[in-house]
Amino acid sequence: MKIKNFISLFFILISAVLAQAQETKITKESFDNINLNYPALKKVKTLFNEAKYEDAAKELLSYFRNRKNVKHPEFNIGDENRFRGKDIGKANQLKADNALEHKFQPQKGYGYYDYGKDINWEFWPVKDNEVRWQLHRITWWQPMGMAYRSSGDEKYAKEWIFQFRDWAKKNALGLSKENDQYAWRPLEVSERIQSLPGTFNLFINSPNFTAAFLLEFLNLYKKQADYIPANYSEEGNHLLFEAQRVLSAGSFFPELKNAESWRKSGIKVLNDEIVKQVYPDGIQWELSPAYQVATIDIFLRGYDAAKMSDLTNEFPASYIKTIEKMVEATAKISFPDYNNPMFGDAWLVKKDERIKRFQNWSKVFPNNQLIKYFATEGKEGQLPNYLSSALIPSGFYTFRNGWNDQSTVMVLKASPPGKFHAQPDNGTFELWVKGRNFTPDAGAYVYSGDSLITKMRNWYRQTKVHSTLTLNNQNMSITNALQNKWETGENLDILIYTNPSYTDLNHQRSVLFIDKKYFLIIDRAIGKATGNLGIHFQLKEDSNPVFDKYKNRIYTTYADGNNLLIQSLNTDKVSLNEEEGKVSYTYQKELKRPAFVFEKQKDNEKTEDFISIIYPYDGTKVPVIGIKENKGNDFEKGEINLTLIVDGKKTNLKTKI
Repeated sequence: MKIKNFISLFFILISAVLAQAQETKITKESFDNINLNYPALKKVKTLFNEAKYEDAAKELLSYFRNRKNVKHPEFNIGDENRFRGKDIGKANQLKADNALEHKFQPQKGYGYYDYGKDINWEFWPVKDNEVRWQLHRITWWQPMGMAYRSSGDEKYAKEWIFQFRDWAKKNALGLSKENDQYAWRPLEVSERIQSLPGTFNLFINSPNFTAAFLLEFLNLYKKQADYIPANYSEEGNHLLFEAQRVLSAGSFFPELKNAESWRKSGIKVLNDEIVKQVYPDGIQWELSPAYQVATIDIFLRGYDAAKMSDLTNEFPASYIKTIEKMVEATAKISFPDYNNPMFGDAWLVKKDERIKRFQNWSKVFPNNQLIKYFATEGKEGQLPNYLSSALIPSGFYTFRNGWNDQSTVMVLKASPPGKFHAQPDNGTFELWVKGRNFTPDAGAYVYSGDSLITKMRNWYRQTKVHSTLTLNNQNMSITNALQNKWETGENLDILIYTNPSYTDLNHQRSVLFIDKKYFLIIDRAIGKATGNLGIHFQLKEDSNPVFDKYKNRIYTTYADGNNLLIQSLNTDKVSLNEEEGKVSYTYQKELKRPAFVFEKQKDNEKTEDFISIIYPYDGTKVPVIGIKENKGNDFEKGEINLTLIVDGKKTNLKTKI
């Protein structure tokens, strides 16, 4: 026998012995949390009243094994054919098999860690808080259940029951104040009460799932669901997750005494928070596209859970209308590859995953033509009668010349202070042209932890690693950007905003989308503050740019001819300097990438200006671009009268900013 198989068998045998030893005696008190007046539990109540507690527990187990009136979104009793003998996927199978040896992957940004034969739930292999928090989400239990359904092998059921009991014993609330901070953080508790019903359904038909274990399971589940309303997070997506999951708990286990109070609590919080947390334009107040999508699903899952209990009338009509607006807002800030900008701790997603989300949303809003368009990749539905769009007051502005993969799309953030995931980045943008995101935002990399982890996180939060203005390379204040102008037209779209970025220094940025092709950006540093000013840009990691310091320009060198030129058009002294650049598309993974800055000194109260052109072009010949200031051009007065010269072709630009 191979050593690995022997070790696996050893763990299974030990787990089985311990599980038998842990079997608790069924008493009258075992039913304290069961609503024996629930109509479907009439037989259970009769046996209970006759003091036949073991028989009552067996009848309760039989009831749950045959329950058909409560449907889980993914895993239900009686759908064995969906799994039996079928491949559950390499990732799920690996999680399940590693779990048999107590090798867990708490956070997907890291690998698997060995938590020992006698599981050490306080083991902290890397001092990233997410690793220790997410350990207690027990994300491998459902894959174990799927592996059990697929194979019929009782080793998965025996091990899961052992781990459930082991976790409950070693992480009991109040055993350790430090461990409570991780095992009983409300978000992690809510994650468990969300995932456990599916795991429950996957394992309940196992002969190892005894009547005694059923009562243990339900009593611990009740304790966790009770814990959350008494310890809700103050605000943000954590509060939304917790409320939705409490509501779902009450809908999935209506047989528990406190189910009604859980449902009421969840509904009240969701109704209150959808008004507080979502701007009238449909953007959630954390201003992170990733959490935007997450909160859409939270609100919808809550509504679906209420359907299970026939409680949708507890939500006002505005609740569903707000969710629809949130989906529309997501579409408006989407690139043709279905990704959104990586503002505020966001990350890249796979196109097919996002399409599935739009398909789900389209089922909820079948008459919404924009949502249907995204759900069907343009085969059905209808696009709006506009291209560029502004989401006000959240401060997301989208310049676009189309919706297909040959389009040019810029999404810029000039927002009020965001909650939780906000970064000091007002003015930053991403530019997508013909299938390529030339200027992806930095991303997040990590969240929180010890001093080393915090240092890693803080690097990605710096203002200077975003495409905006800095003073002395310091972080700007997270403040409210004031929109001065938003105007769209046939040949010119204009955004002007002012951000109080630093003490005694406002940053006014004017973005002009000219001929639906290229961008002129005028940055003004207004105020009496002095120091080094910088306008920063970052490029995609594979852009292999040429830094032409003589002409103050940078251009990419993609062999496919889809390229970008960024050039300073200042006539005063501006220097071009390279900077350290990194990007993180997924948690705990980073890539080096080109970054640069146009710099000048501000020595007095005089306003200093930067003029930059961002010019997408086809081919390998770099456009020759110049600028001429005509009579009447006066940024101070908000008057633009310029002539742009591109490869000898003149374009007169006369407008007000």
